[in-house]
Amino acid sequence: MADAGGRTLTGDAVERLPSGGVNGVPTERVPGAAQNPAARTPAGGSAGRSARSLRAGFARHRQLFYDVGAVAIAALDVWLRVVPDAKLYQWVLSLVAVAAVAFRRKYPFLVVLITVPGFLTGWSQLAAMIALGTLARRRLLAAETLVGAALVWLCRFFIWPVDEFLAQQWKTHIHDAIYGCIVAGMPIAIGLLAHAREELSARIAELAASRERERLLHAHAVRADERARLAREMHDVVSHQVSLIAMQAGALRMAAADPNAKRVAGTIRTLSTRTLDELRQLVSVLRTTNGDDSPQPRVDDLPQLVATAGFPVSLAVGVVDLPASISGAAYRTVQEALTNVRKHADGAPTSVLVAVEGDRLEVEVRNEPPGTPRDCHGLPSGGHGLVGLRERAGLLGGKFEAGPTDDGGFAVRVTFPLPRSLD
Repeated sequence: MADAGGRTLTGDAVERLPSGGVNGVPTERVPGAAQNPAARTPAGGSAGRSARSLRAGFARHRQLFYDVGAVAIAALDVWLRVVPDAKLYQWVLSLVAVAAVAFRRKYPFLVVLITVPGFLTGWSQLAAMIALGTLARRRLLAAETLVGAALVWLCRFFIWPVDEFLAQQWKTHIHDAIYGCIVAGMPIAIGLLAHAREELSARIAELAASRERERLLHAHAVRADERARLAREMHDVVSHQVSLIAMQAGALRMAAADPNAKRVAGTIRTLSTRTLDELRQLVSVLRTTNGDDSPQPRVDDLPQLVATAGFPVSLAVGVVDLPASISGAAYRTVQEALTNVRKHADGAPTSVLVAVEGDRLEVEVRNEPPGTPRDCHGLPSGGHGLVGLRERAGLLGGKFEAGPTDDGGFAVRVTFPLPRSLD
């Protein structure tokens, strides 16, 4: 696993995810003790620590800062628009509207109603708009939001006192009605946009967490299935060798004249038989659990695999008869290598060589670089195929190599030792 660039999974424990999460939880939600200590080391000395402390303080008290800023803007709007001959009730209603902005998160509709008199008779226009935007963000286009929008529009359209409103021309009324739509519609649009952004952020975080969980589950399933298959194949190999040991021990027991040799040969035969029974019982659990007892493919099935590859593949097979485990491992090696070619170099000419060199079986799959750029990034690849091939080769006593070639292609080479004949 270390050679494949991943981390070892033990049971259900996962140290860290590739995308920066821990056990399916985004990194931002993990306590500081679980973070990488190197990532917390200050890079800019005291200046870096000060900047991080300021950001952390702002994150903890963000809503308080926003409330103070909203109240300050609403108060500035009132102060800049006060006329010299202002009435006392206009001052009172405007200041009440400004103060009510601080409670807009807890009572959004009530704050809109409180700011309306100050907007109608005074100068608290921004206070009413801020309260309406908060209401739209919390309640969306509910009846309360529509009522609040109508009241804010009316405050912008109507001019206090009444005699001044009646003295205006009809063109001025139309102009005020248009601007009233803008004053009432803009905070609603901003509130809906903020709500949509929050929903989108939550969905993205949920999707990222689910994808991490799915990736972990897929990794567990792939490794469990591959190890179960390797265990079944190793059962065939080991049971064959143990059977030969038991047979040789039985023959030695019958032919030996020394009583000590007969006793040792009988002990070897008994232990071999017991080991074979325990091995069969252990692997039978995997067979019944997986439910896949179908015949495994062999080297003889490679021509059919190559014919259905979907891109030009040249096949050269120089073997006739192989043990079932090695023949199946060679087939799986070629199958996974062709799958990787289809994912990462679709259309590249590929050559497959399966030959016997002395007491070893050599399997090599080499592909050239693709002639034209192909869009293969949409095909998922978790990197478990090469890991499974490496484990398979290691359990069979072979060697696995994979890497780019000098001409820009890629090559996968696996060497399996062949069993010696017992003459």
